[in-house]
Amino acid sequence: MKNYYFTSESVTEGHPDKLCDSISDAILDECLKQDSNSRVAIETFATNDTITIAGQLTTTAEINVEKIVRNRIKEIGFDNKEVDIDYRNCKILINITKQSPDIALGVDVGGAGDQGIMFGYACDETKNYMPYAIDMAHKLSKRLTTVRKKGIVPFLRPDGKTQVTVEYEDDKPKRIETILISTQHLDSVTTEEVRSAVIENVIKAVIPENMIDDKTNIYVNPTGRFVIGGPLGDTGLTGRKIIVDTYGGYSRHGGGAFSGKDASKVDRSAAYMLRHIAKNIVANGYAKKCEIQVAYAIGMKEPLSICVNTFGTGTKSEEELVQMIKNKFDLTPTGIINYLQLKQPIYSQTTNYGHFGKENLPWEKIIKM
Repeated sequence: MKNYYFTSESVTEGHPDKLCDSISDAILDECLKQDSNSRVAIETFATNDTITIAGQLTTTAEINVEKIVRNRIKEIGFDNKEVDIDYRNCKILINITKQSPDIALGVDVGGAGDQGIMFGYACDETKNYMPYAIDMAHKLSKRLTTVRKKGIVPFLRPDGKTQVTVEYEDDKPKRIETILISTQHLDSVTTEEVRSAVIENVIKAVIPENMIDDKTNIYVNPTGRFVIGGPLGDTGLTGRKIIVDTYGGYSRHGGGAFSGKDASKVDRSAAYMLRHIAKNIVANGYAKKCEIQVAYAIGMKEPLSICVNTFGTGTKSEEELVQMIKNKFDLTPTGIINYLQLKQPIYSQTTNYGHFGKENLPWEKIIKM
């Protein structure tokens, strides 16, 4: 299609699903700080005033899970049990066991921790090689958090969502058709006060002027009220925002979530590696957009398949690109972990506003191919 609309969404760190992702990644990072060989698969569930932590840990690290959970809730800004959750007195339930010895059989010898398919994607629509809609949605969500934490808009609360619809012409972003923001707020302010503050301090601060016109639709809290939020307003669960975490639906997703998993889980590590390769295919001028898929079998080191799609924009054939990938990169779990240095406690940096497009992360580095 030459002319079309595409929509992506993002959420703030106070969204109940992201609260859970943050807790799971905080536990992972604390384990890795003490034991870089930690095997971690942690899920978090949040509802009302209760946080449940469950999963598997195989580690020599001695961690205080309850302290990690309460600190993370506090950092996000939840401190009012009447409207969301309070880090000081919420209930915390913990049910953690060790990794299954059956899984360990394959992982201990460098094999994949599970079967599955993973995707990586990049395009030249933005400076960080991300699709335009998800890039704008993330920037709006991050700005919502910034103006709240800095007191620029003091009546905002942690929970929030953003959504951006982009009009494409000749396969390039032409203008923004719709901006939708829903943000939790104190009961003492009116809908118009929220709308005015969000437009002035969030939308105008993020969206380029040349991408908005008099036909752009702007919606702020379309229900008219968003006071109850966080786990009190909706349940949260680790891994439920996988499209927000990746490419906003603009590229396919293998289905596996990231947060709470150490790098032996190829759901996470291989997706990071494929983003790195796809980004460098585009950055090196071999294509304007690139999607890569690999597949793994539990316990096996090498991927079962590699597929590259440049959507007709490639300066090299897709067969040539596949061969280039095979020659240049070690796609075994151990090879990926070593290449991207994934035993470091870097995962809390990834939790919010997308796992891709952040220049400080190792898989975002541009290299010569």
